[in-house]
Amino acid sequence: MKNIIKFLALFLVLIMCFSIGAYALSKMGSTGSEVKKIQQALKDKGYYTGSVDGIFGTKTKNAVIKFQKAKGLTADGIAGKKTLSALGITSSSSSSSSSDYNLLARLISAEARGESYLGQVAVGAVVLNRVEHPSFPDSVSGVIYQKGAFSCLSDGQFYKPVSDSAYKAARDALNGVDPSGGAIYYYNPKKSTSKWILSRKKITTIGEHIFCI
Repeated sequence: MKNIIKFLALFLVLIMCFSIGAYALSKMGSTGSEVKKIQQALKDKGYYTGSVDGIFGTKTKNAVIKFQKAKGLTADGIAGKKTLSALGITSSSSSSSSSDYNLLARLISAEARGESYLGQVAVGAVVLNRVEHPSFPDSVSGVIYQKGAFSCLSDGQFYKPVSDSAYKAARDALNGVDPSGGAIYYYNPKKSTSKWILSRKKITTIGEHIFCI
């Protein structure tokens, strides 16, 4: 009986985790039409001066925070229901946000399996840093599926079950947590044979991964 209760409790927790991902609102890493509406509304109100490109990056997040502070809202940089309402935007579940969240969690689980939680968040942050960098695709899916970018897509690790910690790490990374210090690359020195990656400027080391630019 105790085992059944534990199983049911775990099942409910997993359902809650998936529900949170499925209904994630626009935040760091999100893309799509809702982000464009947010950027345009912020621009119209004088809080945002960047491009209305549908990519929720650092400039958009900072503009959201300024707006939230001005309106007495929780200044977390996330365009939740209250923030969207204050901007005059009808809130909706964002399929792009959900897709980004689940893709990032899967990548983290595959690339950082066995790493500390901090190391998992750092791997997720690298993906989002690439989205912001002009040398990489401008979407989470584009970065992850870029040819040759991540070995887990070719060795099958990407398609294995996603760990619970990876979902949490993906959420933190999307919320702006970046233990990598702004890195756009990482590698395991015990496994990497690329002279090019070994020549990159190192920022920090977390677990088995060296993070660099």
